[in-house]
Amino acid sequence: MNDPHEHLARLVERYPVLKDGIHAVESAYGMIVECYRNGGTVLTCGNGGSSADSDHIVGELMKGFLKKRPLPEAMQTALRAADPELGGVLASRLQTALPAIDLSAQSALATAFANDVDASLIYAQQVLGYGRPADVLLGISTSGNASNVLAAFLAARAKGVRTIGLTGASGGRMKDRCDLWIPVPAASTPDVQELHLPVYHCLCAMVEEHFFPK
Repeated sequence: MNDPHEHLARLVERYPVLKDGIHAVESAYGMIVECYRNGGTVLTCGNGGSSADSDHIVGELMKGFLKKRPLPEAMQTALRAADPELGGVLASRLQTALPAIDLSAQSALATAFANDVDASLIYAQQVLGYGRPADVLLGISTSGNASNVLAAFLAARAKGVRTIGLTGASGGRMKDRCDLWIPVPAASTPDVQELHLPVYHCLCAMVEEHFFPK
């Protein structure tokens, strides 16, 4: 594929139930592309299965997903100059990353803050530390009511970080507290999570296609 939007068409073809949410996915794609164009980072967070999805997204962005991502020639040259032997290995094997951080993966910080301060604010604390105006925070909650994700959205607003909420059909409180809301047409937790995966896979594929078209 050379057109990122072909991934949208494939998403609807494979999951017709997601057709009504296609415009929200497209808008999220545009927001993330703008984030990376401006030197930003995608921050992700969620709880339980949504935490696993949060980590999964980072894995797709930080290395090649569907495409090879060789390093720019300038970086390859710099690595070889840094060490004639090991630098050549790094230059040939490392891949260009799209910067992303899973806030749910910071176990030492999260457990310390939960123990010392307030467990419901562990993501907000990290947004306060990491967040920059060019960034995007993608918060995942099947109910849309996860208190720690909602607190992170509030911190993001104060920091000038734009937010995307990925939820089930109702959206809970999250739908009115994020800049862009992506609901999937399901209510039970496992059903929602099964539809979240193709949505964020599509997003990652579209963004990768945009920045690595060849």
